[in-house]
Amino acid sequence: SFVFFELIGYHPLSIGLMLFAFIPVTVWLKITPGIVTSSVIILHLYGSGNIGWGTVWNEILLIIVGIGTALILNLYMPSLENKLEEYQRDVEQNFSVILQELAKYLREGNDTWTGQELTYTATLLEKAKSLSFRDVENHLLRTHNRYYHYFHMRTKQFELLERMLPLVSRISTEYDQRQSIASFFDDLAGAVHPGNTAVIYLKKLKELKQEFRNTRLPESREEFEVRASLFHLLNEIEQYLIIKRSFKKSDV
Repeated sequence: SFVFFELIGYHPLSIGLMLFAFIPVTVWLKITPGIVTSSVIILHLYGSGNIGWGTVWNEILLIIVGIGTALILNLYMPSLENKLEEYQRDVEQNFSVILQELAKYLREGNDTWTGQELTYTATLLEKAKSLSFRDVENHLLRTHNRYYHYFHMRTKQFELLERMLPLVSRISTEYDQRQSIASFFDDLAGAVHPGNTAVIYLKKLKELKQEFRNTRLPESREEFEVRASLFHLLNEIEQYLIIKRSFKKSDV
């Protein structure tokens, strides 16, 4: 600021040129949160019409007061953890219901499910992600928020669950492997929790895939299409589990 104002003068052009040079540098250094504070200080110096030790000291005091106040407020900011835990329980419960309904459809061909859990889960995840992000912003001293990463992971899994629905509906009731997949979905429904047991189910899924590969080849176009949907479904289940496996143990 001193160089620009002394060389060009206390003129609006000085501020424009300074910001033109300053903003790209802050972006490059990845310190963009300081742009607003720095801009305010620049305007203070511009308004003073002269940069002396008194002016500089005054700005330093303003920065200290501002940062100190922000830190004190963050220390006393109420935690949103109880509400986030509630969202977590609701999301996990809905995941279990969805997986159980998929298993029920495969086992019985029952299509009476209204699918209300899908809509409710989508709404829950949006609210939970928004709240967890707010919790991150409310606590500047926190470098990690497990709920934010957790709900991001569940959102990606939920997208896969939605993609599984049409695949499940294409597997006809005459196909013997429906029962095996239904049992696997039941197992997954009972394992929806913060813990990370995905490795166990990935191993079971691998065995299930091998079992299906050893069955006789499809003899008709309809059987071929069902087999294709079956393996597509197994791949989606695998991705569902891989997402959970990649979720850091420290986050669960």
